[in-house]
Amino acid sequence: MLLKRIYDTNLAQASYLIGCAITGEAIVIDPNRDVEQYMSAAAEEGLRVSHVTETHIHADFVSGSRELAHRTGAQLLLSDEGDADWKYAFASESGARLLHDRDTFMVGNLKFEVMHTPGHTPEHICFLVTDTPATSRPMGAITGDFVFVGDVGRPDLLEKAAKIVGTMEAGARTLFKSIQRFKQLPDYLQIWPGHGAGSACGKALGAVPFSTLGYEKIANWGLQIVNEDQFVTSVLEGQPEPPKYFAEMKRINKVGPRMLGGSHRPALLPADAIDALIAEGATVVDMRPSADFAAGHIPGTINIPLDRSFTTWAGWLVPFDRDFYLISDGAIDEAVRDLAMIGLDSVAGYFQPGVIESWANPDRELATVQQIFPSELAERIQRNDVTVIDVRGRAEWDAGHIPNVPNIPVGYLTEHLAEIPRSRTVVVQCQSGARSAIAASVLQSRGFANVVNLVGGFSGWSGKGLPIAHEDEALEPVG
Repeated sequence: MLLKRIYDTNLAQASYLIGCAITGEAIVIDPNRDVEQYMSAAAEEGLRVSHVTETHIHADFVSGSRELAHRTGAQLLLSDEGDADWKYAFASESGARLLHDRDTFMVGNLKFEVMHTPGHTPEHICFLVTDTPATSRPMGAITGDFVFVGDVGRPDLLEKAAKIVGTMEAGARTLFKSIQRFKQLPDYLQIWPGHGAGSACGKALGAVPFSTLGYEKIANWGLQIVNEDQFVTSVLEGQPEPPKYFAEMKRINKVGPRMLGGSHRPALLPADAIDALIAEGATVVDMRPSADFAAGHIPGTINIPLDRSFTTWAGWLVPFDRDFYLISDGAIDEAVRDLAMIGLDSVAGYFQPGVIESWANPDRELATVQQIFPSELAERIQRNDVTVIDVRGRAEWDAGHIPNVPNIPVGYLTEHLAEIPRSRTVVVQCQSGARSAIAASVLQSRGFANVVNLVGGFSGWSGKGLPIAHEDEALEPVG
């Protein structure tokens, strides 16, 4: 038996290639949209992809299962658990085999047993993997978004992201029951989860790639709690805001992702084309580092640096229903690939960074983002001549914030523009300054003339010993 974990750091997402060395057959579980990597990995090991499956209808990335099965001629296997709202619409046309609790199938000499583990989603399944030439007992479990290292899958996404009201508590209770059943398996069972640290699919995911059920029983808070009501309270509190694009991912993965058929590069556009795009309200993403953007950028563009958080913030801020454009320093292929991972396929063209210098002339200047340091901000708050917005997540704000500063997470800024006064200087602040730099660009693109970023964010503020408030303290209204 061969097991290879294929990990996407931007998505904090794990796929698994599991092969039988005797027959050369292999299965890929939870592939993302970059299907070439799985085909290459199998070829490097002398394997052929004969089966493709996934643990559930994903919310945080576009699944590659359908395309990988099509490209390789592999058997597609999909969950048929859950109610009618959580069935794969493309299963029949793709010739998929539908899976149910306790079903088994073979990949060469490797046995896979299906275990229905609802709670994160109604249709979620895990796979118990047995290397039959060695033993009749399972070696490990592909747990998807059910059990992680140090955490368990969140049951609130259907309500918070997919807007299915009243499902959070019911999902939490279902998840508790699934965990109690799972805990009856042998302690030696290895845990191969679908995500690592940094994923929004949980609140405390560990960075260690693998674990065992026995270890998780003593180290994972979600497996330690034996009281159902206590578990429900614990699993629902402190969860991070799910990105708005999660609902779109659910829809795409349920109806069937569009086949990409390989990579493509959008057209390089001439510099003089950007004026018309800005004028018509097109989304233009400047992917340079935040410091470069702050020093000078074309008014109307937004800044999402091409780093490990690029896909997350693009999913929050870039429209899925219309064309958008990029300003890239040569990493256009990387950016297009990362955007495709979450279904943002409508990159209609890109500009090279030289467009920024070309845009500026004696009659118009590049826009800048002013910076402010904590001590200066404290003085201006005392004078009451600024409005400060904390753009971190709610759990971060609850743990401690600048007194009388309201919380609007950066992903929700565009929904709350009417609450932010345009006649005052607006200071945006996050934990370190990275998210607030993105927030500043969003506000500027929406016509806010005087936007300032707090250098060092809340960490810099607290490090100076400046006042801190907590969630139970009343706030003054925005503005």
